[in-house]
Amino acid sequence: MNRIEPNALLAISTGVALILLIMTASVFGETGNTVKYIISAVICSAAFVLLNGRMAKAMKRPAVQPMIHPDTPGTAVWAGLFPLIVIGMACAPVFFAGHDYGLLVIIASVIFGLTVDSAIRARRG
Repeated sequence: MNRIEPNALLAISTGVALILLIMTASVFGETGNTVKYIISAVICSAAFVLLNGRMAKAMKRPAVQPMIHPDTPGTAVWAGLFPLIVIGMACAPVFFAGHDYGLLVIIASVIFGLTVDSAIRARRG
């Protein structure tokens, strides 16, 4: 294997951005919420990955495809916005310090779960 699969690279970059968000929320947000941010990020990401396929089947949605397709290179550009959004969320605690950023962590965790689910689907297919 001489190159990384694009969906896996997207999941890795979004995960790094999520870690950055947790770090900035812990440093600049309310004190004492670091453990809460880490636990909620792990639970929300894992729950999304585990339950997304079941919900799709229950709602009778068509099969979900990976986010980045080799046939359409434009999907890589659009999928690249996900880490950018999470990095933008990581900037909020720096400029608006002293608040609880649990909701931002949950939203970013769902975005990370979406990219991990996409990487898993690309690996299977």
